[in-house]
Amino acid sequence: MESADSPQEPLATDSPQSDATEDSPADSKVTTEDTESKPDHGKDGKKKSALREAAILIVFAVGLYYVLLTFVARPYLIPSESMEPTLHGCYGCTGDRIMVDKLTYRFSSPKPGDVIVFKGPPAWDIGYKSIRSSNPAIRLLQNGLSFLGFVPPDENDLVKRVIAVGGQTVECRVATGLTVDNKPLYQPFLDPKTLGVNPSVYPCLGPEFGPVTVPPGRLWVMGDNRTHSADSRAHCTSVPADLQRGVLCTGNPTHGTIPVDNVIGKARFIAWPPTRWGGVSSVDIQQGQ
Repeated sequence: MESADSPQEPLATDSPQSDATEDSPADSKVTTEDTESKPDHGKDGKKKSALREAAILIVFAVGLYYVLLTFVARPYLIPSESMEPTLHGCYGCTGDRIMVDKLTYRFSSPKPGDVIVFKGPPAWDIGYKSIRSSNPAIRLLQNGLSFLGFVPPDENDLVKRVIAVGGQTVECRVATGLTVDNKPLYQPFLDPKTLGVNPSVYPCLGPEFGPVTVPPGRLWVMGDNRTHSADSRAHCTSVPADLQRGVLCTGNPTHGTIPVDNVIGKARFIAWPPTRWGGVSSVDIQQGQ
């Protein structure tokens, strides 16, 4: 019986063909030819590695872009003239593309004077037409591109300025102008040339309205181009008797306001066109209040 410590000969010497294999010139020649004809997998390996790295980088870049659009900032197109001259937008022209800060309001609430982008409540969606194609395949592609931020979302996103927040009372009378909690507002963004009227002569820039006490968790918003803006005034309800005497928005205070939860973000700066580059600053419209 052989023990575990007994010496054993190499397996190569157990076969008489091993010497022949080592000494045969013919076999040596075949081995050489096989080596010369063997393809070089080194370059293919490098190419595959480079492609793999490129794919990883693309996936990472798309993922990072999606995270930025979802949680940090996103571009929006100004489609109308309701915020002139602060934000440029009109039919047939190149509207401003603004960058909207989606991070700030995760840690704070919208304040009077902020320019915000928000999703219109159901009552504000009347007349809204989908921007998606009727072709199912194209619509699917549009939805996919929208998910990545290359196509606008199919929703009624609007941009206005916050005038009053929950708990505050907004009102406008010819004698006093636009007030919040019975105090006049500072509104340097109102441009008589854009409005077509002088705010000092026609302070309400439309019918008188209110008083409206904004419910908690909601906002009263208006456009800077008041004479061409379908804002909170256009969506409020009115008591018939007040409506007959030309005073709007004396009905349910919820109507006409928007939920804070519908706010997408704060307009920060104009990214396009280059001639319009600049910040979109908030204005302390309730100075001294």
